[in-house]
Amino acid sequence: MSRRPRGLSPEEKELWSRVAASARAMRPGKVRPDEAEAKPKPRKPHPTPLDFRIGETARPLSVAHDLVPALEERLAAQPLRMDRRTHQQMLRGKLQPEARIDLHGMTLAEAHPELIRFILNAQAAGKRMVLVITGKGKMRDDPGPIPQRMGVLRHQLPTWLTQPPLGAVVLQIAPAHLKHGGGGAFYVYLRRF
Repeated sequence: MSRRPRGLSPEEKELWSRVAASARAMRPGKVRPDEAEAKPKPRKPHPTPLDFRIGETARPLSVAHDLVPALEERLAAQPLRMDRRTHQQMLRGKLQPEARIDLHGMTLAEAHPELIRFILNAQAAGKRMVLVITGKGKMRDDPGPIPQRMGVLRHQLPTWLTQPPLGAVVLQIAPAHLKHGGGGAFYVYLRRF
């Protein structure tokens, strides 16, 4: 069974009226709900069928959505898993890569097994930082109806490096400094063996 709400006693009503009388509005410009009911609201005239403007109820245009951020932004947003000072030196090109592989010119089917072999061998040899050169990519002669990214291999590399079997081996991925290839190369920092 539900209980009926108990009403306020006369003492409680009197106390509440004293508290309400001493209260100040936090936002003086706003109208209280009980005052809003007392004032008549101005009515808008009913529009005739031809009384409208094109787009008057449309929402304002927002910035176009780029669902996938640029590769450099995605790599910069990764959490830092290595020593901060070493990472800064690596980004500035102060550290020399201990090994390098050039995947430039290979197809995806050729490059993936070569990358796996290279990274696993580099870690087995005790190397910490390697350079993977992918190239920046080139514009297609026939763009076709479906847009494609420039540099398919370049965009696929971070995915390969985070998936098995390389995900357990790779500690950090970063774009290479200009003296090591710039936008067409990546530093791959490996975990200790």
